[in-house]
Amino acid sequence: MSRLSLFLALGLIATIVLSLLLGSVPLPLDRVLSALAFQASVGDQLVVWDIRLPRSLAAALVGAALGMSGAALQGLLRNPLAEPGILGVSATAALFASCTLYFGLTSSVPFALPLAAVAGALVATLVVAAAALHTQSVVTLILIGVGLSSFSAALMALLMNLAPNPFSLADMVNWMLGTVANRSMEDLLLAAPFALAGMMVLFVSRRGLAALALGEETAAGLGLDLTKQRLAIILGAGLATGAAVALAGAIGFVGIVAPHLVRPLVRYDASRLLVPSALLGALLLVLADIGVRVLPTDFEMKLGVVASLIGAPIFIWIAARRRLA
Repeated sequence: MSRLSLFLALGLIATIVLSLLLGSVPLPLDRVLSALAFQASVGDQLVVWDIRLPRSLAAALVGAALGMSGAALQGLLRNPLAEPGILGVSATAALFASCTLYFGLTSSVPFALPLAAVAGALVATLVVAAAALHTQSVVTLILIGVGLSSFSAALMALLMNLAPNPFSLADMVNWMLGTVANRSMEDLLLAAPFALAGMMVLFVSRRGLAALALGEETAAGLGLDLTKQRLAIILGAGLATGAAVALAGAIGFVGIVAPHLVRPLVRYDASRLLVPSALLGALLLVLADIGVRVLPTDFEMKLGVVASLIGAPIFIWIAARRRLA
């Protein structure tokens, strides 16, 4: 592990510990440690183990999945503005999850929403992967992703327009805003295998990203199988992003911001960018969730809203710098 990754990992651990201390009712460190050791009161154990720890771990997992996926897609497409939603995976996963809310399946099938989100991500991944087998153009893959995103967004708008009652509409809107509130360890155990599998595929493919940074023709001349590399990145990003959407709903811009902040620190080496981007994405999302909890508002803000408020200006700044360059 590099010094940067070690530093970010220690920062992430410290941030998760901080998230256990802070909330609507702050807990001192000794009570948190006692609760983690099952030596505290039932109330403290409930707050730490059933509310704060699952929520913090969910934010970390989602941030890591989106951060690494964004770094991998930026390396694949050689564009610093690329992010997990560019291939339509996030939107399709969100559409499938919205269908479970529309038809009220979440009340009868507890894991209907996360399973549907993962299924939607896999469907979108298969569509783009099939396209990758028949085209050598990255632009074509981007256009397919834009088409999937637009079509999924239109169908989600239709579902909201035809919502059978205000409660279903409220559920869909709240979930689409993105949040890790009320997540349980069971939710984590369901999404984690897909996220970790996707991130492992991306990590194994990291050396190919370094070759792609030299251009596709040069990479092919070095012996890189472009088709296999594209399929690996698309599959890994699809699994990781689908798991993130299943767990937290729509969370934007993490996949752009985290790799952009890390890239200069790894000397713009795409093969060394993935792990630090995942760690920083996790750290940023846990910090954002802490902010959501401690802000003195009448109603808790949604994590996706806070992430967009922070990430959108950074996205504009990156786009403006790229344009000026």
